[in-house]
Order: sequence, then C-alpha cells, then structure tokens
Amino acid sequence: MESVLVSACLQGVPCRFDGRGKASSETAAAISDRRPVPFCPEAAAGLSTPRRPAEIVGGDGHDVLDGRARVVDDTGLDVTEAFLEGAGRALEAARRAGCTEALLMARSPSCGRGRVYDGTFTGELRDGDGVTAALLERHGITVRPAPGG
Repeated sequence: MESVLVSACLQGVPCRFDGRGKASSETAAAISDRRPVPFCPEAAAGLSTPRRPAEIVGGDGHDVLDGRARVVDDTGLDVTEAFLEGAGRALEAARRAGCTEALLMARSPSCGRGRVYDGTFTGELRDGDGVTAALLERHGITVRPAPGG
C-alpha cells in the first residue's frame, strides 16, 4: 500500500498552534486507499502545543528556504529556525516511508499549499506555500492542501 505524508492535526492529533486537531471525514476519504504517515513539522522541531500563532513575513515558504523571508509569531519572536528544522524532519519522514505525495493543513506557515496567511495576523491570505510544503515540493513530493482548505 502506498504511503502518504499527512499533517498530524488532520489525523486528529492535538498538535495545532491552538492545541487542537482537525480530523475530518473529507481528509479520511482523500487518503482511504493509502497508508497515512502522520507528521507535525512544528512539534517535531520542538515547538510547544499550544503555541503562539506564527506567519511568514516577507514572502512564502520558498522565500524562507532561500533566506528572503522569516517566520515570526504574533509577539514578533522569530521562529524561522524551528520551521526550517521541522520541514527537514518532515522530508526525512516522507523519504523513510517512501511517500511521493503529502496532504497538508491548508494556510499553515508550515504546511500551507497554494495560499498562506500574509504575515499581518489579520486573517488575510497571499498566494504561496508554507515552509514544509515548499521543501517537500523542491524534493519531488507532490503536496496537496487538505480538502476544504
């Protein structure tokens, strides 16, 4: 059975910044024919749960990988290094499990695919990817946002 990397919160693990999970029947259906590999980049990097909300300032995850943008929390604390570490660990987990695809939490500064919060903490979105989504894509893993995201 093929494996798919899945944001752990989408599997119901309470690891989101607000301490909750976000399992749904839509997510379960989207991966029903594959073996899920649950993973939370932020928790893997040692960030606490719950934790302050974070957003990418100055671009998206690709810009963070290239050193042109940063990830900061809503108090201004720079958490870029933790997000980079978590992305690297997610890539390692995907490779170990033989994943060629990932289903990730929409809009997240780690896992967002296609749209992420814009760094103003106002709920506004911008086109782009989270740090983990960007790293996985750069290494040939197809990233899809969670259904409904």
